[in-house]
Amino acid sequence: MGSALSPSERADARAVDYVPETVTRSVKLLVAGNFGVGKTTLVNSVSEIRPLRTEETITEASVGIDDMAGMPSKVTTTVAMDFGRITLNPQLALYLFGTPGQRRFLPLWDELARGALGALVLVDTRRIDRADEVLSVLEERGTPYAVAVNEFEGAQRFPLHEIRDALDLEPHTPLTSLDARNRATCLQALITLVEYLFHRRLEPTR
Repeated sequence: MGSALSPSERADARAVDYVPETVTRSVKLLVAGNFGVGKTTLVNSVSEIRPLRTEETITEASVGIDDMAGMPSKVTTTVAMDFGRITLNPQLALYLFGTPGQRRFLPLWDELARGALGALVLVDTRRIDRADEVLSVLEERGTPYAVAVNEFEGAQRFPLHEIRDALDLEPHTPLTSLDARNRATCLQALITLVEYLFHRRLEPTR
């Protein structure tokens, strides 16, 4: 009896069905962040295929476990991953894997991070302290990342240098802002991440 495919393996298999025949290489990136920060929205905004999502309705079981403060309209949450694809050129495809944000799903991160070049971490300034755990998880796993502030409607805006200080980011860590509903700003944040990863490969080992 064959073993069941893991979530990321199922997404990879499904992706094969959509990839143009000319594509011979692929790049895998994570879209990470804490609960309710906009990861699913971002993947949906940029993916050229219908995203694969694993959203479930939030139930009373989440009471006291998931922090719903400031998210009165949120009724679903990702329980495994989001998956999307962008064809960069006829030979190269970019696969995006959105991670679940709750701590109880952290065991999935190791699997989703396997083979990923880096991560784009979304931050909500209304709950900026929650980003520390996500950044720590990536650092523990040696996954390089860039940070993007998702500018929610009604949220107070802060200069990026103040956000950098609040997150205690290294000077070389890219920090930008976006609207997860806006494809152009999301693509620019992904470009910033990819450029950062490219330059890291050219630099001597840190």
